[in-house]
Amino acid sequence: MKALKPLSQRTPLGWLQLSHEKGRFLVAIAGIAFADILMFMQMGFQDSLFVSNTQLHRSLNADVVLLSPQARNLQALSTFTRRRLFQAQDIPGVKSAEPLYVSTLNWKNPQTKRETVVQVLGFNPDRPALTLPGLSQKLSQVKQPDTFLLDRGARGDYAETFAQIDQGKLVQTEAQRRTITISGLFRMGASFGADGTLVTSDQNFLLQFPRRQAASVNLGLIQLEENANAEQVVAALDDHLPEDVRVLTLEQFIAFETAYWQVRSPVGFIFGLGTAMAFVVGVVIVYQVLSTDVNAHIREYATFKAMGYQNRYLLGVVFEEAIILALFGFIPGAILPVGLYGLTRSATALPVFMTTARAITVFLLTVVMCSLSGAIATRKLQSADPADMF
Repeated sequence: MKALKPLSQRTPLGWLQLSHEKGRFLVAIAGIAFADILMFMQMGFQDSLFVSNTQLHRSLNADVVLLSPQARNLQALSTFTRRRLFQAQDIPGVKSAEPLYVSTLNWKNPQTKRETVVQVLGFNPDRPALTLPGLSQKLSQVKQPDTFLLDRGARGDYAETFAQIDQGKLVQTEAQRRTITISGLFRMGASFGADGTLVTSDQNFLLQFPRRQAASVNLGLIQLEENANAEQVVAALDDHLPEDVRVLTLEQFIAFETAYWQVRSPVGFIFGLGTAMAFVVGVVIVYQVLSTDVNAHIREYATFKAMGYQNRYLLGVVFEEAIILALFGFIPGAILPVGLYGLTRSATALPVFMTTARAITVFLLTVVMCSLSGAIATRKLQSADPADMF
């Protein structure tokens, strides 16, 4: 308590200077809030990029995944021979190895009749490839020719289509000059790569894509025995299988997709650059406010120095202003993005949400931003000579 006593008795000079110029104070808060909103939005878009494009990965009913070494991401998986799945079953600890066919399809929205791009997944309905809630009970429907299940989280106008399917009606539309039937719904969500997802049987998949062969698969889904060591099985598969197939744990497969969008995709770079630019904008705004304040009170600061106050005290006043600006600017800068996230979700069907971790990150960046601006603004203050002021 004795250590805190000097602080409680200290005159809040920084606060008094900011609150005295209310117009300038409000403009500064608005500027910082604007920079925070930009950072929140860019980070939110970037996180939704990673989350939306790994939704399928997290839903796979697999412990280990096989894919082609030429695969770049989910939309560019390439293929490998199905023979590798039979070979994988020779490894101790492997319970099953099932193929998953993945492709994109141009189809007509049943409601608007507009063409859009959706992702199509084909697999054996008797051995579900996905762990999505309620999906396995509907897979018997896709055993019928040209029958598919539609993603309820797809991006676009599907309200009437969903209502008809919920009433037990079948909905027909056209996909690549072929009539298909939508008999049920599940939920996964749209991504940056596709507006939605269709699920069907492997047989219907091959009918829809006649140039594809059953022997060429996109992913191999391997389930392990209950007591199997995943790392040991992956190592054994690496040694046993030829180099025309890559072996990853499910976690590594998720990281593989995330790395593509984060490092090799221009979209991830743009969002990261947007966050950095928002930070720079905030630094410039706060610097202008603090620099103006220092110049406006340079004679008063010089008087303090003539009275014997050290530079450390005067610098503390400026940093006090920086921290106050960070706190007051962060509050509206964190509230407004919550509403903007909601608008973004409604418009794009992307998973953009406010998270505690992101709020903490932006707050720390705001403090650093304002402190850095304060450090730059105090350079003139340190060189101020009382003899030159009067």
